[in-house]
Amino acid sequence: MRYGLDLPNFGDFSDIGLITEVAARAEGAGWDGVFLWDHIARSTAFPPGLPFADVTVALTAIALATERIRFGTLVTPLPRRRPHKVAREFTSLDHASKGRVVLGIGIGSPPDSEFEAFGEDADLRARADLLDESIEVIASLWGGHRVDHDGDHLRVHTERFEPRPLQQPRIPVWVAARWPSKGRSLRRAARWDGIVPAPADPDQEHLTPHEIGDIREKLGRDDADIVVTSPQEGDPLDYERAGATWWVEIAHDRTTALSRAAAGPPV
Repeated sequence: MRYGLDLPNFGDFSDIGLITEVAARAEGAGWDGVFLWDHIARSTAFPPGLPFADVTVALTAIALATERIRFGTLVTPLPRRRPHKVAREFTSLDHASKGRVVLGIGIGSPPDSEFEAFGEDADLRARADLLDESIEVIASLWGGHRVDHDGDHLRVHTERFEPRPLQQPRIPVWVAARWPSKGRSLRRAARWDGIVPAPADPDQEHLTPHEIGDIREKLGRDDADIVVTSPQEGDPLDYERAGATWWVEIAHDRTTALSRAAAGPPV
């Protein structure tokens, strides 16, 4: 099991200096990773006047302030990002960090403030289709060969992107998914490198070790990461025995983040 911290990219953490301080403390105290949310605008769930940091700039700061820990997004709403730009950004982050970045992807939420407010398509099926197509394009651009792609949403015809990522066969891709899975999210995760599961029931606070075991079985792969995010109770070792590979704690404010980073991982 590896242990990480997960920080919003807004509120206290609009201060990129704070993000890098947390990351440096976490590395020094023995944590294995620091990850960031990727929101772009306030929703009704957030208080008014909330400041935000750009996630790519913040990840760059983490890359340059640390030497060992993994870092990345939990998660990037890929349907509102241009895949060729994401491919370039994460390749640069991979080189800047000597191969430590992870790309977490998801369908994006909430659809009103993150999509409709900027003229983007908020339809669930359309976003799911674009998510699948976008990550295929990104992986192709990382592949070191010419890309010719004519899809339902994207058209890409370009010579190979150089340089390739340091991590091979690609930068790890973790996929957000609801559990129990009612659609293609679990199948999507099985095609890539890991899953970041969350309860499908909004009244359920966290997944149990038994549910993590079910996810591991349904994935059908022993090499995929399963990322348990901020369970409210339970022993990390129970989750590890069930098949989880990462235990990631969410820190919502400056004080909590700095104290948890300095204290080190729970095991």
